[in-house]
Amino acid sequence: MNSLLERIKKEWHKLTDAERKIGEYILEHPELVPHMTTKDLSEKTGVSESSVVRFCKSIGMTSFKTFKMELVKHLTLSETNISDFSILQKKDLPYDLFQKVTYVNKLAIESVLTSLDRRELDKAVDVMQKARKLVFYGVGGSATAAFDAQYKFTKLGFQSIMAHDFHYLLSLIPYLDERDVFVAISMSGKTKDVLELAQFAKRKGATVIAITNMDKSPLYKKADIRLCTPVVEQDFRIGTISSRMAQLDIVDALYVSVFNRIGEKVVDRYYEARNEAVKLRR
Repeated sequence: MNSLLERIKKEWHKLTDAERKIGEYILEHPELVPHMTTKDLSEKTGVSESSVVRFCKSIGMTSFKTFKMELVKHLTLSETNISDFSILQKKDLPYDLFQKVTYVNKLAIESVLTSLDRRELDKAVDVMQKARKLVFYGVGGSATAAFDAQYKFTKLGFQSIMAHDFHYLLSLIPYLDERDVFVAISMSGKTKDVLELAQFAKRKGATVIAITNMDKSPLYKKADIRLCTPVVEQDFRIGTISSRMAQLDIVDALYVSVFNRIGEKVVDRYYEARNEAVKLRR
């Protein structure tokens, strides 16, 4: 399958002069574009914003946002990607791999700026702030983000739950209602356990927040609120690396946002916990 940059070259003969200026800039500076707006790109190339939109449609993209997400996928799944089995083709030194890991993790976090809809983030913070109970669930690598979220929101005083046991959550979900929030975390959005529990929670009236990829994710379609992560890893990989960083970035944003709203009410409890921890130091 041709990459996005190859597609630009393939469609070059169909582009107008203004669209070619945009294409030239993207081919020369692909790593800069995911963090730009249409206005930024129009100013860099000396064309109108409408030309940027037309360029995207000329190469088969429905919008500039969709184009940027595809470009992020291309960049993160390029030869610098270290999460698939192609890593075995070259025996890098540990420090070389450290640099590659740092690069893809940094790119994954920066790419969340492109994939995340700020209105969906606002809605998620609103419902989580008012929630009676927060339930977080993910399996595999996504369980790390779920556990981190459960820990952080417990510190804020919420009844916060995370469990690896699917059947335990089946027993808990019947007690959820419209006052509660179920946060489902899955890179692909196709994991059956996550989908089943999310649907069950939704039937009980809980608000379902999905932290998942937009690309072909059934979980994305079923959730009430969608916090999209960029596609930064292949589904078949040596382990969850950069995708976990994107998930943790969103979890941190949710935590800091809720803390920003209610922090004055719980800051004394933070000091209490801190003082007890200091006493235990040897």
